[in-house]
Amino acid sequence: MFTSKDKYTRALSDQIINAEIQPDDGVLASIRNMFRTNRAALLGLILILLIVLMALAAPLITRYDPNEMDLASMNEPPSAQHWFGTDDLGQDVFTRVVYGARISLMIGFVPSLISLILGTALGLMAGYMGRRVDAVIMRLADVVLAFPSLLLAMVIMYTLGSSILNMFIALSIINWAGTARVVRAQTLSLKEKEFVEAARSMGVSRWRIAFRHILPNCLPNLIVLFTLDIPGAIMWESSMSFLGVGDPNTASWGLMVSQGKGYAYMCPWLILAPGIAILVTVMAFNFLGDGLRDAIDPYMKT
Repeated sequence: MFTSKDKYTRALSDQIINAEIQPDDGVLASIRNMFRTNRAALLGLILILLIVLMALAAPLITRYDPNEMDLASMNEPPSAQHWFGTDDLGQDVFTRVVYGARISLMIGFVPSLISLILGTALGLMAGYMGRRVDAVIMRLADVVLAFPSLLLAMVIMYTLGSSILNMFIALSIINWAGTARVVRAQTLSLKEKEFVEAARSMGVSRWRIAFRHILPNCLPNLIVLFTLDIPGAIMWESSMSFLGVGDPNTASWGLMVSQGKGYAYMCPWLILAPGIAILVTVMAFNFLGDGLRDAIDPYMKT
């Protein structure tokens, strides 16, 4: 099964090679118009802002400590005192969901940003330098893409240990290759264009051409890839935490689902609350990413 980001990456990298992409001066206007016409993308943006606000204002939203245990209130059902009930340690589930938004959003944003920067730099090098550099980088990308992503991430986590930092490293490693393929394809299309030839004839350095003239033309598609990478990273973290590979000291949504699976029938709120939080967040980013793709991608306008 492919995610929205996987489908977009494959289609885009194939199309760019045989097509000419011109910079779109009306990108911001297209995005504004998209939010006026695309209700799903607007809903996604609103939900993302609400989730971010909830994460930032967590101490103001709930009066409990996410790690505070109350053994006298173990596995209580939802009530006026505990909106989402309590877990097997008496911890308030609503509080852990609210604070868990911080960890899950961080896991979504940070590895996606790292893989975006790494994939962009390597894609530019592969597409513009060509030959041996291209062959080495693309073969490395093929190796990464050939491994099942979840298995590769689990191997990295088992090797380095369970921590947030190692989670960032694992998710960055499994995600950079798709971005590199897209940037390489677009660089191959753009490096023979007149404005690049003109800069080259004026003696402009290779790196300046790559980052000053080619990279800006890749930014619209990179924005879309970034928004589609974030829910993917959240899902990977949730999957690894569910399988017991995540950091046991963090109140992430995936870890909450993993810890509550043993009480799924007796206390369903333990997995429903974080599970719905993951579902809403992933759907919001997918809605926003699909909307940005429709507004920015020139192939969607033809």
